[in-house]
Amino acid sequence: MTIACFTPAWMNEEHQMLFDSAKRFMTEQWLPRDEAWRAQGMMDREAWREAGAQGFLCAGIPEAYGGSGGDFGHEAALILAQGEAGIAGFGGSLHSGIVAPYILHYGTEEQKKRWLPKLATGELVGAIAMTEPGTGSDLQGVRTLALRDGGSYKINGSKTFITNGQLANLVIVVAKTNKDEGAHGISLMVVETDEVQGFRRGRNLDKLGMEAQDTSELFFDDVVVPAENLLGGAEGQGFFQLMQELPQERLIVALAGVAAMKFAMKETLAYTKDRKAFGKPVFSFQNSRFKLAECQALLMACAAMIDAAMVEHLQGKLGVDRAALLKYFVTDAQFKLADECLQLFGGYGYMREYPIARIWADSRVQRIYGGTNEIMKELASRFL
Repeated sequence: MTIACFTPAWMNEEHQMLFDSAKRFMTEQWLPRDEAWRAQGMMDREAWREAGAQGFLCAGIPEAYGGSGGDFGHEAALILAQGEAGIAGFGGSLHSGIVAPYILHYGTEEQKKRWLPKLATGELVGAIAMTEPGTGSDLQGVRTLALRDGGSYKINGSKTFITNGQLANLVIVVAKTNKDEGAHGISLMVVETDEVQGFRRGRNLDKLGMEAQDTSELFFDDVVVPAENLLGGAEGQGFFQLMQELPQERLIVALAGVAAMKFAMKETLAYTKDRKAFGKPVFSFQNSRFKLAECQALLMACAAMIDAAMVEHLQGKLGVDRAALLKYFVTDAQFKLADECLQLFGGYGYMREYPIARIWADSRVQRIYGGTNEIMKELASRFL
């Protein structure tokens, strides 16, 4: 049995070269440091600068704004490479695939020139602050306020579960600029954390998995930012901007899921063919082979779904409903595959020193962030 899926229809020679380069770099340079990053709860800032120097940040951003001039296929190649290298802590897909596109698609020309080049080098690390302690998937219910005060905005509120939260120094904050207008009162404010007073980071949250990924609480206490930091320059556009970008965010989650599935299969095949029980390899038992065949089928199905969705997305045709179903299906399959693979390791699968234990723990959050899978099914059902 091999775990190689078919070559994706969307992946051209340039995408493949980037994938190969990134996977090699991450395996050789980052994987040996991964245990230390997990112990400290985040990657080093130096790793972000390395990513920038290697061209692994903002690969899909035009060269005019400091990026590599590629398309989303380049971002997807990097996500797949990271997953297959077993690096779970790097928040580059959010930085490059979510934060930077908000600025590219909705920012003013001045905002693009001001922030995108620094995101591409890693001088700025990006985050997006949506979730609040009392508000998860219901973005219309955010309570953080950004109220106009002359030539500036004053921001008050708190956010939680923010990826890249400990290292980020450019944060897109989802806030109400008019608290009486519901979705129409939401705007996106860009906070340069090194330039303001009243911004505080809470603790680096202690998670079940994703231990090398800094995930934080953020607090905004009378944080004053210039009016020029309103993304796009007009109030009330935030909810529309969020809805337009969410399909890509959910595709990113699914891409990470299928890469982790492939990594889990590689580790499990190697283990079951080497580990002996009752005098013969674990792989030789029919139950082991059947379980791995089922996992291979799940991986192939997910890869095929993502391949089709990538083709659509690169053509600008991936809809909200399809992205939601993709995110739900792949992440459910990811957790099922990780669980089946862990079982084949026996007691060793429960030990953190084995990659399969970390893969299993890391996979659990995939069904929650980017919108819970229950919300994904609710969204998709509206299009039936």
